Amino acid sequence: MMRSLFSGVAGLRTHQTKMDVIGNNIANVNTVGYKSQSVTFQDLMYQTTQASSAANAQTGRGGINAKQIGLGVSTAAINANVTTSGASQTTGNPFDVQIKGDSFFIVSDGANNYFTRAGAFYVDGMGNLAMTSNGYTVMGWQEDPNEPGTIIKDTVTPLKIMSAENLTSEPEQTRQAYLSGVIDKNSTQLTSTEGLIVNIGIYDELGYSYVAKFSIKSSTTPGQYSFTPVDLVDSKGYSLMHSSTENGYEKNGYDVAGGPQTTSPGTYPKTMNLTGGTNPGYLTYDTITGESEDVTADGNDVPFRLTIGGIDAFPNEIVIGAGTSTMYDHKGTSTIKGNAGDYNGNYAGRKVGEMSGVAIAQDGKITATYDNGTSKLLGQIAVANFANPSGLEKIGDNLYQSTPNSGAFDGIGDDITAGSGALSTGVLEMSNVDLSQEFTEMITTQRGFQANSRIITVSDSMLEELTNLKR
Repeated sequence: MMRSLFSGVAGLRTHQTKMDVIGNNIANVNTVGYKSQSVTFQDLMYQTTQASSAANAQTGRGGINAKQIGLGVSTAAINANVTTSGASQTTGNPFDVQIKGDSFFIVSDGANNYFTRAGAFYVDGMGNLAMTSNGYTVMGWQEDPNEPGTIIKDTVTPLKIMSAENLTSEPEQTRQAYLSGVIDKNSTQLTSTEGLIVNIGIYDELGYSYVAKFSIKSSTTPGQYSFTPVDLVDSKGYSLMHSSTENGYEKNGYDVAGGPQTTSPGTYPKTMNLTGGTNPGYLTYDTITGESEDVTADGNDVPFRLTIGGIDAFPNEIVIGAGTSTMYDHKGTSTIKGNAGDYNGNYAGRKVGEMSGVAIAQDGKITATYDNGTSKLLGQIAVANFANPSGLEKIGDNLYQSTPNSGAFDGIGDDITAGSGALSTGVLEMSNVDLSQEFTEMITTQRGFQANSRIITVSDSMLEELTNLKR
């Protein structure tokens, strides 16, 4: 009689455990990245009152089965439904990241690595990408300092995306420029005193901007036009090569910082020296086709080379191509102009850039954009994969830690795209709790608990009848 009582008690305890798990699931129905759990039961143990026996061929007597009485139920396992993804919730926050696949983000408290599916991140006061809930830093790989734009896949480290060196983009001196458009030989500017003025905007190595001015004039040789540097103007509009006493220039010479020159009037040390080209000092065009002759036989530019003197921040010459300019009829108007950079816009130089945005790509690479038109790779979010993700141990705060049954983390991690996964930004993975399933489980658990309580009630009644025999 006592065995049925104990079986009933075991049933109550086990169903209560299941109800605890269901309650936790429902409580976390809106928890970011939460993975629901389920309970399975197993029979507890058995008391064998009679062992089984085999059949006896000599006597012709058959065998009998063992007589066993069960002693209740226990919890067999509590499993986490890790491999089923939750629904996506759009947030619009670029630092909210969802994993598509079975991988986990790697986060750290400074001493140990943990794993999570909750991608609600932000940038903390130290510039680290971190979890909004507990401040644990998001781990990943860094850019190779010797090869910009390349990631070193080594031991994961915190992703510090707002470090001082990442907030700005270094300036760069202009290295190349080119002329494009038409020189019309009938243009009156070509025969004027100043000539046709062509401007090219350039930068020095410190990011200061200038305008290099060139004069194009007709010569006595058909198809040739003198190409002469005439002035270098700073960002304030001041000439760095001439004084106001010289014809054609309205402002006194100023130095790079904008202050007045300390030298005597007319003595301005900034210089521009132009060399190179097919005919040094001249733009040359074919008088039959009108095409530039400042190109080689295979079509490459024969460049002019501009050297700027008196400014230390111009250590490199500026290569100027003219191969895309032409000498065509344009109704007496020339449209030739100067352009910084090569024909693809490279080597145009730039000012110092301020960070204007940060984006996370599907492969986890984090890229900053700057207001000078440049971008920089800041690092890459690494992910962890496990042979048995259901074997991970939940430790709260949306975190997991590895166990002997989940498989170990190698300290390096994986590229999310290596396993056909991807990251999505501006969205979060919600809980994968299915309320309809949980409510159904709640009903069956309630009935099971109720039935087990009846075992105790009936057993108690039977014991009561037994004790009443002495009356």
